[in-house]
Formats: sequence, C-alpha cells, structure tokens
Amino acid sequence: MPPRKPSPVGSHIPVAGGLVKSLGYAQEIGAAAVQVFVSNPRGWAPTIGDPAKDEEFRGLCADRSLPSFVHSCYLVNFGSPTEATLKKSIDSVAQALTRAASIGARAVVVHAGSAVAEAHHDEAMKQLREHLLPVLDGLPEDGPDLLIEPTAGGGHALASTVQDLEPYFAMLDDHPKLGVCLDTCHAFAAGHDLAAPGGMKKTLDALVRAVGRGRLKLVHANDSKDPLGSLRDRHEAIGMGRIGKDPFVELFRHPATRGVPVVVETPGDALSHRRDLELLCSLRDA
Repeated sequence: MPPRKPSPVGSHIPVAGGLVKSLGYAQEIGAAAVQVFVSNPRGWAPTIGDPAKDEEFRGLCADRSLPSFVHSCYLVNFGSPTEATLKKSIDSVAQALTRAASIGARAVVVHAGSAVAEAHHDEAMKQLREHLLPVLDGLPEDGPDLLIEPTAGGGHALASTVQDLEPYFAMLDDHPKLGVCLDTCHAFAAGHDLAAPGGMKKTLDALVRAVGRGRLKLVHANDSKDPLGSLRDRHEAIGMGRIGKDPFVELFRHPATRGVPVVVETPGDALSHRRDLELLCSLRDA
C-alpha cells in the first residue's frame, strides 16, 4: 500500500486587507490550506476583484503549494420559494465560480440550502435540477468544482445528514464537477454522533455510500458549542466543545480523507487559530 498522503491543515482567513494580504495571516498561523470569501458573505453585491491582485494571489498560492477554496455568500439558497432569492443565488454562485477560477481556487463551497417550508420541499429539489445543473454543465473540466456543504439541519434543510446527499446528488445526475464539503459541527448538530467512539468513521462510511468515493473534497473541522442533534450551527475551538479532539484522529485516518484539505472556521484570533492548526496536525500525525 502506498504511503498515506497527509491532509493539508489550514483555516478560513480574513480578507479585509485584500486577498494578497490575507496570505500573511495564513503564514502567521501556519496554514497549509486556505478558504476565503470573494464578496460580502452577508450581502448579494458581487465583487469584481482586481485581475492583477487575483493573479498575484494565484501565483503565491502556487509557489507555496497552498490549496485555496472560496466560500459562497451565506444568503445563497437554491431551494428558496422566493423567485428573487433564487435568481440572486444563481448569479452569486456563478460569480463566485468565476472569481474562484481567477484566483486558482480548487472549488466553491455552497450551503445545501433549504425548502423554507415543508410543503415546498419537492419543488425545491426540482429547482436544484433546473437551476444548478446548467451551472455545473457550464464549468470547464479544468475549472473549480462546486462543493455542497450539508447544513446543521434547521429550517427544512435540503441536506443536513450525509444520507441526504444521495437524493441531492441524484437530482443533479451525480455531476462530475459536484463534490462535498463536510462540516463536523454541522454533522454533529444534524445528529451524527461524531463524539462516540467510531462515530466519525461511521459518518464518513455513510458519506461514501451516499455519494461515492472521491467526492469529499474539503473538510471544515469545527468543534460544537451545542449538544448532539441541536440543529444549531455554533462553532467552537478544536477539543473545546461537545465533539472533543479524539474524533479528529478518526477523521484523519479514514480513507475518504486521504489528502483532502482540512480547514478550521473556529472563533478567535490568530493565536487561537494557530493552536487549532497545531492540535489538528498533531492528531493527524499521531
């Protein structure tokens, strides 16, 4: 068996001073992978970006062998019954994919979305096919992937458990440009008992059964402030919440995470983020 390729461990990094400046933060905390916003995460207005700066960021990441990812805006919801929200979601993700290509990002992460009301669930799933499939079909083979991130489970979520991903992907014809971003806090909030011995392995096994091997492209490693099944998305520093640190050893040892980048979205400053990354690296290398 070939030697296991270690997963690069990094963080979502602030971009208030610009993408290039953000790499200074990545270096400060020892990040070996990064995730960024390329627009206001809580607004619809697109950010065109500076082509020269985008290219500089792309080049610096390449020079440092630093995989990068873009997180789409939080408002995106392909399951929304509101036509205006649906249209803005499509435009926002298309713009994020364009910027991701410009900066050399591997993928764009988008939340799975919500039907908002139970009566709208079937129609919401049809909307996925009608509006998201053309976006996927339009992606170049060498362009960024689109990663679906299951949510914590509230508000009539279209995908919160990993099992929910099976019909979600089926609705999109298991498109080759479609992947998964697994958030450990979300999974725990949705009812996957990651804290139990073997719980992380069980969840990852179920994920592979749902969507197949090779679909997991990114992990958001976050502990949870709230208990199992809370349906609440409140992140905590690694080992300081209800999940604990031991399940992350299982995470790194699972075949599905071989070489898959792992980034934290934990609260705190550079010192706490560096601590999270150092702890995760020690668990990975244990």
